[in-house]
Amino acid sequence: MEQIVILDFGSQYTQVIARRVRELNVYSTILRFDTPASEIQKLGVKGIILSGGPSSVYAPKAPLPDPAIFDLGVPVLGICYGVQLMGHFLGGKVEKGTKREYGKGTLTVTRKECPLFRKLPKSLQVWNSHGDKLTRLPKGFTSVATTDNSEYAAIENTAKSYFGIQFHPEVVHSPRGKEILSNYVRGVCGCRPNWTMRNYVEQACEEIRARVGKEKVILGLSGGVDSSVAAALIHKAIGDQLTCIFVNNGLLRHREAEVVQEVFGRHFKLKLQYENATALFLRKLKGVTDPEQKRKVIGKTFIDVFQTATRRAGKAKFLAQGTLYPDVIESVPIDGNPAHMIKSHHNVGGLPEGMKFQLLEPLRNLFKDEVRQLGLELGLPKEIVHRQPFPGPGLAVRCLGELTPDKL
Repeated sequence: MEQIVILDFGSQYTQVIARRVRELNVYSTILRFDTPASEIQKLGVKGIILSGGPSSVYAPKAPLPDPAIFDLGVPVLGICYGVQLMGHFLGGKVEKGTKREYGKGTLTVTRKECPLFRKLPKSLQVWNSHGDKLTRLPKGFTSVATTDNSEYAAIENTAKSYFGIQFHPEVVHSPRGKEILSNYVRGVCGCRPNWTMRNYVEQACEEIRARVGKEKVILGLSGGVDSSVAAALIHKAIGDQLTCIFVNNGLLRHREAEVVQEVFGRHFKLKLQYENATALFLRKLKGVTDPEQKRKVIGKTFIDVFQTATRRAGKAKFLAQGTLYPDVIESVPIDGNPAHMIKSHHNVGGLPEGMKFQLLEPLRNLFKDEVRQLGLELGLPKEIVHRQPFPGPGLAVRCLGELTPDKL
């Protein structure tokens, strides 16, 4: 599959870059900053984007890429910290700016022939967020745009299709930024717009069938967007080999249990195993008032109920989960320091002890907006696809004090 690789140097915007590329109907993958060039080459990559980041390239522990990425023969675009890295690695000079450039700025394009700015005006509003800047260009590079604070706000090496921009085209505060990314991804890299959810359905179904074979799959269906779309996709791929288990913990949204049974049991005709554990959960929560303690009680009780339900469902080799791409990439710290993780996620990190399943995660390459598109493509009702997230503990943490049926 054609794709753009984004090397993540710790920017808060890295996922936004990936999403903007996918909005152009081109597949993108986020990899750690130090991923070996040999691994990147195996992916059939059409271009590389170096993300921004909070570090200085000259700092002792600055995150640095494998230098061999510049020998892969594919276009490279450096954004903010990425352009500084490019300058640093290829013989230019990076220094601390006399003042930090943060917020809206005006970019003046000085070389209109630069493919990044094709069909764009000479003056553009852009979003800056940097303290360092290039002060000397590497050999073979020319400046193609300036800002008030930098004569090298955008640079280009025509011979090698290397580009660097000091601003952030991926954020909404750079109104024409998506066009700049399109000029790079589609124009410079030559990527075709073939990443669509319609194409993904057939590809994903083939992968699910190849992996599962004739084995059985169990999925914990919550009624939320992710598990609902995962259920519909897996059912399309393998039909009655899938059993969905829906646990009613008594803490759900109004009519949640009825809606799930109606949509998946009667409309999609999935094998749906309904577990009404309302009385058990309320008994376990009796006298519990602390919200965090409620969460722990609910989590443990859910695992107990689900484990018992899986035994009733019959022997299965796979447990399906609605893990999404942000769940996967946010659960890996950038520099090996767990303190720098954005979050840990309930779908990542293994199964409870005693549950001997292999994981099946058909949505793990998708962002949330793509999952919603996929749901519509699979024929799920809009009220499920576009519903707002609802926490696992449900109403338990919204009702203050001890839980009672009247409060719920």
